[in-house]
Amino acid sequence: MDTYTQPELKRLQTLNRRYKNAARQIFTERAAHYLPLTGGSYTSITIRDQRTRWGSCSSRGTLSFNYRLVFAPPKVLDYVVVHELCHLTHMNHSKDFWGLVERVMPDYQTYKTWLREHGGELSLENYLKRQGIPLKLE
Repeated sequence: MDTYTQPELKRLQTLNRRYKNAARQIFTERAAHYLPLTGGSYTSITIRDQRTRWGSCSSRGTLSFNYRLVFAPPKVLDYVVVHELCHLTHMNHSKDFWGLVERVMPDYQTYKTWLREHGGELSLENYLKRQGIPLKLE
C-alpha cells in the first residue's frame, strides 16, 4: 500500500466524495430506468462503501449500492441495479427471482461473473491508475 502525504490524502478524500456523489446520481438514474421492467417500488437509495457487498434491498424498500460500482463497466453496474430491483418483487434468490433478472437482462450471468472475478479491483486508486492519473503529487 502506498504512503500518501497529507495533501495527497486530502486530494483522494475529495475525489472519493465526488465519486460517491456521482454514484448517487447514477444509481438513481439507472434504478428509474429499470424499475418499469422489474416492477415494485422503493423508498430510497443509499450509497455505501463496502468491501464485499455490492448491493442490498431491505424489506422496507431501501436500495443500497456500493459506490465502487461506478468504477465497473456500466453493464456490471446495471446488473447490480437490476438484481436489487428484482428483490422488490422477490425477496429471495428463488427460481422466480432469477427468471425476472434474466427477463430484464438476458446476459446477466456475464456481468455477475465479471463482478466475481474483478470486483476486488474496483477502487478509486485503481481507477485513477487505469486513467493515467497520478496518485502522488509531484
